Amino acid sequence: LAYVSTPENLANLEEIRLDNLKRAGLEDGAPVGKVSIVWLSYNVHGNESVSTEASMATIYDLVKPGGKSDWLKNTLVIIDPCINPDGRERYVNFYWEHKNSPYNPDPNSWEHHEDWPGGRANHYLFDLNRDWAWLTQVESQQRIAKFNKWLPQVHVDFHEQGVNSPYYFAPAAEPFHEVITDWQRDFQTQIGKNHARYFDENNWFYFTKQVFDLLYPSYGDTYPTYNGSIGMTYEQGGSGRAGLGVIKQEGDTLTLKDRIAHHHTTGLSTVEVSSKNTTELLSQFESFFAKPINAKYKTYVLKNDGNEDKMRDLMNWLDIQGVKYGTASYGKSLSGYHYGSGKNKSFTIGTNDLVININQPKSVLTTVLFEPKTKLNDSLTYDITSWAVPYAYGLEAYATTADVRPSGAVQIVEFTPNDLGPAYGYIFEWKNLKDARLLAALLKNDLKVRYTTKPVTIGSSRFGRGSVIVTERDNDSGYHELLQGLANKHERQLTRIESGFVTDGPDIGSSDVAYLKAPKVALVGGFGTSSLDFGATWHFMEQNLGYPVTTLGTDYFSRIDLSEYNVLIMPNGWYSSLDDRAISNVKEWVQAGGTLIAVQGAINKLKGAEIGSIDTYNSDEEKKKFESIDEQVKEEMKLVPTSEEERYNIREYVAGAVFRVSMDNSHPLAYGYNKDYYSLKTSRNRFGYLETGNVGVIKSADDHLSGFAGEIVKNKVATSLVFGQERLGRGNIIYFTDNPLFRSFWYDGKLLVANAIFFAGN
Repeated sequence: LAYVSTPENLANLEEIRLDNLKRAGLEDGAPVGKVSIVWLSYNVHGNESVSTEASMATIYDLVKPGGKSDWLKNTLVIIDPCINPDGRERYVNFYWEHKNSPYNPDPNSWEHHEDWPGGRANHYLFDLNRDWAWLTQVESQQRIAKFNKWLPQVHVDFHEQGVNSPYYFAPAAEPFHEVITDWQRDFQTQIGKNHARYFDENNWFYFTKQVFDLLYPSYGDTYPTYNGSIGMTYEQGGSGRAGLGVIKQEGDTLTLKDRIAHHHTTGLSTVEVSSKNTTELLSQFESFFAKPINAKYKTYVLKNDGNEDKMRDLMNWLDIQGVKYGTASYGKSLSGYHYGSGKNKSFTIGTNDLVININQPKSVLTTVLFEPKTKLNDSLTYDITSWAVPYAYGLEAYATTADVRPSGAVQIVEFTPNDLGPAYGYIFEWKNLKDARLLAALLKNDLKVRYTTKPVTIGSSRFGRGSVIVTERDNDSGYHELLQGLANKHERQLTRIESGFVTDGPDIGSSDVAYLKAPKVALVGGFGTSSLDFGATWHFMEQNLGYPVTTLGTDYFSRIDLSEYNVLIMPNGWYSSLDDRAISNVKEWVQAGGTLIAVQGAINKLKGAEIGSIDTYNSDEEKKKFESIDEQVKEEMKLVPTSEEERYNIREYVAGAVFRVSMDNSHPLAYGYNKDYYSLKTSRNRFGYLETGNVGVIKSADDHLSGFAGEIVKNKVATSLVFGQERLGRGNIIYFTDNPLFRSFWYDGKLLVANAIFFAGN
């Protein structure tokens, strides 16, 4: 980060920072200075590379003698010149490998066509502009830690879009989230008008109020907005296809110099307007945090079901966000919206339930992250429309209009290091991803393990399906020393097994306690797969699960001997580059005993190749019903005005909506889960029930709980498969019709994938 201001202000950076947090109510005392903060973020998408170039021009003009230094007397400008260094490096390296000399502006030239996966995403192929709130990536974690120490009054996220697009700047498009204040909207317009003045002087094209809305909370404009900023996105035409120059549709050449000039202009214009309005900016910023917003729900209660790790991870995330929470002693019964059923229910607050009240400085952010249903004043939105934290974490929760103030701290049982000695064996529960991490570590260290396929009671402790057992009979003497070290490293409590004769349930030597063969996992990537979905799985394997994975490229996939692997993951994609030979190899491999995990679009590829029995509909009658609806829609569309086509088509659109899924939690794919799971549906594709192995299903349109889903989609998705498993020869196919690892923020979906890898095909 570069901190840009006058020498006097730079000598008092800590005072300016603390003043700002005092205005937000996050530090005690009254501010003494009057310096506003403008934060400029560049290059969150690596191949939108002009923004980093523009950052240098901007900082130069701010500090050069006779430049814009007067604006800095009451303004501190914080510049992050490159949010995504790995993505930028990938793009720049591609460009210098493929550019002509001199550069060739012909859009057909190779220098304008990036190879898969392109430079947009980071190392693990995550879109960092969707990760501001969820913090799944190290870049986001380090940035937000700094951001929340400063909380700027103005934040700009610099981007690029298609080559032929004019420049875009604020004000943003609808839908605006209802919590965004009139002042925030008005100041966006004020800044936009100042930009327009400069662009008009230069006869530059631009547009506003279209495409880029302010709803989804994890963008570089919305996250700052929900934290009191004037958050904005600026989009220059160009992106990864522009290079040093490219010919546009009207025959003009768009050069790097042009692109720099536009971002440079809006950056300086932003600082100018902010400086001239510092007094009002600071006043309105203070008002934003002064009192809780007038929201329907005043308190959110998350029930503590004993899953200490899940609760601890949630609390750690809330701490980073600056959201306050606690417990509350509240004897009487309350009424509130029950996330799981989508209905109002009576409930009481348990002694160790997590209680979040919106009467706190981060009132707006809290409301946005936890509200059960986001109000949409326009269904045509740019991203997902549901993200409520209780669904993502799989926690029973209530939202209530009662104003319940936390009065104590949530008590989490602290881990006590294991002290192991020789024993018949040891067992640990299977509840969440941390249990899976320990299992992965045991297998990597060549310890032999078993797992329970039925509940078992040892002494006074009951262990559910999937609980992991390590015995002396299976391992070398002294195994307990290695086991102790790994369990303590991963903070997993082990229970000693004194005898193979258990208190209740199958004995240790029973066939219901299965031996687990360490899987050897391969992951398909490359052209024809979604780089983002591939990246989410790659990140999960290496960073969340900590288990080795071999990544296989689609360009050479048909030449691979698949017998070297027993689990193959095909992430979302269209797989156009996999020929008949490759698909035939996959089918033969599954029939010989392999476990194939197919996600979203990969299922369509299998269905088209007639691998497995999965079908679109449950019956011929259902097929006829929906085909009739499709035909009716086609007929209606013939008379729909062109201006209304997009809005008419949203009946068949789903924008990241939450559906309740009924679970068969006796199946290995659902070990560690309750009877209900909440799935984030991001695709309108649907599949019918399998003959057997329907582990997670939607039973009716009433299972739609949150987020926008068009009426036709809701009706089609009713009675559909979400995840399941079927046999093929000696092997298995596991279907995930929606990606449980979507953007890696759906915490509760990760154990599903671990189950698929370790248990389902074992």
